Amino acid sequence: MSPSKQIESPDGRVGVLLVGLGAVATTFVAGVESIRRGLAKPIGSVSQMQTIRLGKRTDAREPRIRDFVPLADLDQLVFGAWDPIPDDAYESAAKASVLSSSDLEPIADFMKSVRPMPAVFDQRYVRRLAGENVKQGANKRELAEQLREDIRRFREDNACDRLVMIWCASTEVYMREGPAHESLDAFEKAMEANDDAIAPSMLYAYAAIMEGVPYANGAPNLNVDIAALRELAQDRGVPVAGKDFKTGQTLMKTIIAPGLKARLLGLSGWFSTNILGNRDGEVLDDPESFRTKEESKLSVLEYILQPSLYPQLYEDFYHKVRINYYPPRKDNKEGWDNLDIFGWLGYPMQIKIDFLCRDSILAAPLVLDLILFLDLAQRAGMHGIQEWLSFYFKSPMTLPSLYPEHDLFIQLMKLKNTLRFLKGEEQITHLGLDYYD
Repeated sequence: MSPSKQIESPDGRVGVLLVGLGAVATTFVAGVESIRRGLAKPIGSVSQMQTIRLGKRTDAREPRIRDFVPLADLDQLVFGAWDPIPDDAYESAAKASVLSSSDLEPIADFMKSVRPMPAVFDQRYVRRLAGENVKQGANKRELAEQLREDIRRFREDNACDRLVMIWCASTEVYMREGPAHESLDAFEKAMEANDDAIAPSMLYAYAAIMEGVPYANGAPNLNVDIAALRELAQDRGVPVAGKDFKTGQTLMKTIIAPGLKARLLGLSGWFSTNILGNRDGEVLDDPESFRTKEESKLSVLEYILQPSLYPQLYEDFYHKVRINYYPPRKDNKEGWDNLDIFGWLGYPMQIKIDFLCRDSILAAPLVLDLILFLDLAQRAGMHGIQEWLSFYFKSPMTLPSLYPEHDLFIQLMKLKNTLRFLKGEEQITHLGLDYYD
């Protein structure tokens, strides 16, 4: 064993600042409160239910992660949010129709107490949404300062010892990194000039980092993953992570594609289509917002299958992704996948997947884990990009010189080995030869 890293105590109140109080955020908040009242279990949460092996298999040391590393307890969490729609968490959850009234009514008093602060919102970046609960300012720099004031006020009003912010709002239109994003000086000047290159989501990330608040981006839009904010997070000692919660169809891809490559089965084509009827589906019905999501979804297979290393198997595979807005389905997304694969002597085969999933039910435990792990990272003195949290994202952040790791099983090993490192435990390689010496 090596010395464990110094980690500050998790005691005290942890403020959870949610950007967006829609289906994902309200499902998360309702779930946490239900668990706190003993009405539900934290199913899907790695931090709460996953075990971690320590030492050899023969040592029989496999505690739950929450008992191994010093995480904040769910009772310590206090919730705040911003949203352009003024509905409280109860009203928003009822409209989202993710949770049944039998799950909402027992916690209605609590859900009604979570009311969104006015949001920084610009319909040019999310064209299918509108709302009146919106901040006004002379320029984007002033709007960012209003967000910073919100953060300070929330911290004081709720007697929070620490905060974490997470983007749970809609996907913005497609943007590329440009001159306004290259340095902090350029970024701040662009805010003052109301440059279109500065999206609302970037203002939240900037405000969080300036206030020393760990930040995660749960959507695929360009956000904290720009040079100016990466460097700011590193310089200010703030952990950041992203982007785009890995939930339905992409989750399946990061499970299945590693298996194909492990067995050296070739891929001719992978066609994916989705129907989704919630607010996210409506936003993605706009071509520019869909383009942002498409980039996130398409990159996964290229990185996992590594066609440059296996050209005979993966060099020319066809990959198509479609998302269709279908209101009757609401939050219950259906993802269809058709895989045309080939094996020994080139003989063709097919795999068909029909995943009837609930997007917000899959996303809510990811939000919980990211909050607890980012809080842990800050208390452990971990700065900047938290690549060990790639497990939770479709497009994991890395240094620009590194390709992201998309294989779900490698990502989970990375996460657990980081926790072992923090506690001074040996890394698990699964070599196993020492058992037979």
